[in-house]
Amino acid sequence: MNVRTSENLSVEEKNAHPPTPRAGHPQPRLRGAYDAWHQRIFDSDPSYDDSLSPWYQLVCEYMGDVTGLRILEVACGRGGFVRLLANAGARVTGCDFSGAALHATRLKLCSNGHPPPVELIQGDAQRLPFADHSFDVVISCETIEHLPEVQAALREMYRVTRPGGRLFLTTPNYFNFMGLYEIYARFRHPARQDDQPFDRRQWFPQVRRWIRRAGWTILCTDGTVHQFPFLPGRNPVRWRSLESSRAVRKLLSPFAYTYFVAAAKPERTSTR
Repeated sequence: MNVRTSENLSVEEKNAHPPTPRAGHPQPRLRGAYDAWHQRIFDSDPSYDDSLSPWYQLVCEYMGDVTGLRILEVACGRGGFVRLLANAGARVTGCDFSGAALHATRLKLCSNGHPPPVELIQGDAQRLPFADHSFDVVISCETIEHLPEVQAALREMYRVTRPGGRLFLTTPNYFNFMGLYEIYARFRHPARQDDQPFDRRQWFPQVRRWIRRAGWTILCTDGTVHQFPFLPGRNPVRWRSLESSRAVRKLLSPFAYTYFVAAAKPERTSTR
């Protein structure tokens, strides 16, 4: 297992994207906030396997066999899905903004004494430290809503994917009852703070537009997690039976809380 930061990348990778933020850029402050957030979540349950999350299960359903594929997970978090992909035979690179998240990933990968061959790199999704056309597949789950420059990130994912390669992306969608509840909560509790340091509310048409603008061709969409906030102050109720049928799930995907997009980079790409 190899762990690198932007300070020990190859010359080619450094030239792919300058790692130094502009003066006044909020990156160091945001990174520190995410280090604290990831450490808090990891400390609350170090054994939790995040690969069981519904968004990862949806990606697995569409991704198929990964043996030998060069896969990048952008914002790999605490590493559960990186471990699952490596154990399935993929050549995995996990990249995250947070050093605390990568430390948790490293602990998880080494938990049985036989860590799989995974490369972990600290880097910004909006300025990925990889050369062009480096990966067959890029995975981004529950990430773009936490990025100040979402369009830049999607273009970077496009850049580092080989022609013909694929993107599997999930992100929250507020075109549903959760969105209505968010409007209510903003008026009812204007001082309420989000759990994460940066969080954007978005609708599925915006997500589709951002992906297309970055150059991707959308292959299909889907969605999972249908939640209903019936009582203020209580956790939303998830209606799992709506997700038991794939046909029904796809039909209702515009209203799902977790929106899924599979996209491809065209075989022949123009200079962007």
